[in-house]
Amino acid sequence: MKHSELTLFKENSEKITCLTAYDASMAKLLDQSGIDAILIGDSLGMVIQGGENTRSVSIDDMIYHTSIVSSSCNDALIIADMPFASYDNPKDALNNARALIDVGARMVKIEGGSEHSEVIKTLISNNINICGHLGLQPQMVINSDEYRVQGRDENSAKKIIKNAVLLESLGVSALVLECIPSDLAQTVTEKLTIPTIGIGAGADCDGQVLVSFDMLGITSVKQPRFVRNFLNNQNTISDAIEAFVMEVKAGTFPNQSESY
Repeated sequence: MKHSELTLFKENSEKITCLTAYDASMAKLLDQSGIDAILIGDSLGMVIQGGENTRSVSIDDMIYHTSIVSSSCNDALIIADMPFASYDNPKDALNNARALIDVGARMVKIEGGSEHSEVIKTLISNNINICGHLGLQPQMVINSDEYRVQGRDENSAKKIIKNAVLLESLGVSALVLECIPSDLAQTVTEKLTIPTIGIGAGADCDGQVLVSFDMLGITSVKQPRFVRNFLNNQNTISDAIEAFVMEVKAGTFPNQSESY
């Protein structure tokens, strides 16, 4: 799938489905199950490498996993995270983003807003597609107790809205909204022409993403309320993926109890 097709989903009021993959086997299952987009997330630092956060993931790690995933897929849009400290300045960001594109990514994801304006301008001027990421930014989290809902107060909500509008004006193609109140996510989604993809941001986003390990119940730690184990009542992993796709497309995931 081309990155430009994401906007068509929004225009046609069709929800976007996205899950993470880090290896060939999961990537093939996701692709064959009709997932719209696959994110090679720096969440691999936690679910694959066993770290407490995502900050230890290197650009070499991301290149390796992106290469594996992209070579295993035919249809899904491949999105790769730019890991912590890989986009501190425009020059490094461009080199690192190109490295991910060279191994099969069709879009790179960057956390943050106005502080990365020059980086975003540089990447877009070099024909690199970007997915933004606002709300909870995992790369800013060091300890597990720092995973908190963002945008609850008026000032922080206004900042998220302002950054979302800015990112769209800079040419970002899509925007992940993580762990924010559902009414704020709805406001952002309605203000933008680019699609929003939520994780812990309510059902009014234009799409939903989860960490595949979480939605299959593989992760042993306590899960936040927005995670649902789709393997429950299913016979196979493929069935669980198809259930996720079906419920997101129908607008029944996440439900109210799975939102903030």
